[in-house]
Amino acid sequence: MTQRGALHSRPNLACPEIDRFNATAVGLPYDAPSTGRGLVRAAKECRDRLTAEGIDLTAYNTTENAADFAALRNALGIKRWNVYGYSYGTDLGLTYLRRHPQGIRSLAIDSVVPPQIVSLPWAWDSAQEGINAIFAACEAQPACHARYPDLSRTLTEQVRRLEANPLTLTVPPPGGGTPVKVVLDGGTLVNLLVADGRPVPSADVPAALYELAAGNPERLARAQAAGATPAVGEFAHGLTHSVACAEWVPGHSKRDVLTAGRRAFPGWPDSVLAHAPQLPFEHDLCRAWNVPDRTAVQRIATHSDVPALIVSGTFDAKTGASWGPYAGRTLPRSTAVVVPGITHWVVPQEPCAASVLLSFLARPTAPDTGCVAGVVPKPFTLIP
Repeated sequence: MTQRGALHSRPNLACPEIDRFNATAVGLPYDAPSTGRGLVRAAKECRDRLTAEGIDLTAYNTTENAADFAALRNALGIKRWNVYGYSYGTDLGLTYLRRHPQGIRSLAIDSVVPPQIVSLPWAWDSAQEGINAIFAACEAQPACHARYPDLSRTLTEQVRRLEANPLTLTVPPPGGGTPVKVVLDGGTLVNLLVADGRPVPSADVPAALYELAAGNPERLARAQAAGATPAVGEFAHGLTHSVACAEWVPGHSKRDVLTAGRRAFPGWPDSVLAHAPQLPFEHDLCRAWNVPDRTAVQRIATHSDVPALIVSGTFDAKTGASWGPYAGRTLPRSTAVVVPGITHWVVPQEPCAASVLLSFLARPTAPDTGCVAGVVPKPFTLIP
């Protein structure tokens, strides 16, 4: 089943206007006001088109999304089923369990977004946790620590340097093809480290930072170039921003985002910290998107005795690993596992996590988590 508004649903809330802007944005300063105006313009063009087609954007939210899955179970005549979600799917899964617990045998959530806490400032907490976990893992590997001492200071220096003097390069995308113009500034660097699917693999992060400090930004520039060829019209930006603007953004000001950024990364430029990772200029975009505040009905913890499995990865800079156990506080029959060295969306990356999920589906109250103790982060890339 596709979520409402996504690729195979009707209507489809794709925004090719935003896709095309994002393709050009790899060659723009990440946090420049002019970049923000371009993003907001693209979002407004998409919104105007969707609403002109008669689409009610207020119908695209997590409450309605959860109701769709409850209705599907009834329509198919399935008495009980297991629910699995990752990333936003954990927010959705927890909401579904809270509002429609009937028929849910178990809930597995991977890379957790607790609905009661998710917000733009929250994104800085997750970024800090995931990035610092990578640095700590490097420090724990003698060869990595010897080659890349004091990664935290190196990152701060490079964020400050690039923000003051952005680099403009022309490089081929990672898969090859026509070279494209990219700009590396402080905001770009941070978002390359946080991005879903991480354009710079975790094992390469220390090497990439030290190459950058030595005057070789090629690895990072090519990672940025990957954004120049998005799949236009495939991603439901309309659903993303309808949810974010109704449920994640309200109640927290631009100042709150900056304060959270300063707390997470002291010494970084305010121009970088003013934007939540992965959601730059979202306050401005939400003014154009114009959907009502739904936090009163959505920003609520899920309390349930349904067996739950909670899976997190220590290297996840998008949904920090500590938020899994946090969500489990109100799920008394939950089992939380934190898998070392894994980024966002753990199960497909780590066979141990997949085996834990399978054992949970077989015995939701007693999954076999024994393999987790043997998982260690992979060795980091060492450059000469």
